[in-house]
Amino acid sequence: MKICMIGAGNLATQLSLTLFDKGHQVLQVFSKTEKRAKDLASALNCSFTTDPNALVKNADLYIIAIKDQAIESFIQSREWGSSLVVHTAGSISMDVFAANCKSYGVFYPFQTFSIDKRINFQNIPMCLEASSDENLKILSDLASTISDNIQIYNSEQRQQIHLASAFVCNFVNHLFAIGKDLVEEKGIDFEILKPLIMETATKGVLKSPKSVQTGPASRKDYLVMDKHLAMLDQHPDLQIIYKQLSERIIKSTIN
Repeated sequence: MKICMIGAGNLATQLSLTLFDKGHQVLQVFSKTEKRAKDLASALNCSFTTDPNALVKNADLYIIAIKDQAIESFIQSREWGSSLVVHTAGSISMDVFAANCKSYGVFYPFQTFSIDKRINFQNIPMCLEASSDENLKILSDLASTISDNIQIYNSEQRQQIHLASAFVCNFVNHLFAIGKDLVEEKGIDFEILKPLIMETATKGVLKSPKSVQTGPASRKDYLVMDKHLAMLDQHPDLQIIYKQLSERIIKSTIN
């Protein structure tokens, strides 16, 4: 397909490079940041622009991969005619297109991305939604060229997946950062925690996370929990997190 990539951030970069590798032609890259647009366009051997009104007219598909809060205003910033336009956001309803576009949908790769780390899309769930069966077929055919995991979800379902991702990805990663800070306070290398992190993630994927829960809260070991809380005396914000998570774990073992 001939594609116009609107965005040059983490997801836009990895998605456009993968589509390019699979034989699709990225005609143009748009970004408000000229350097990002220029760098990505150079890798894709295509043109770039920082002007929404200068987007190419002959693309088969326009992929909007920009910050969630900017999607609606960008859609409203120009006329789309009969062009097929999609966004890549988990938290934004497909209805955001309804007033401005005739053909539209969602092309949501469910994964976390970094701009400088190439990622294999083959097993990444591609969550799709479209304004018509014809458009859904186009998006499914495109998605199948980069992934073996095609999923059809409506906006409500996709938003629920996005909510869940905040817990299993964003919050968990922040807890990793807290753990790193705590060991380093006592001159301990973060490396000590990495085997535990890997084993926990592996068990959580291979089995039901609830069934493999361990730790003092799962055992209702209040003596250890009280000791941990005392050790966090200089971190009252972490005491709150520790208490709330422990209480949630205890409740989950009762139900």
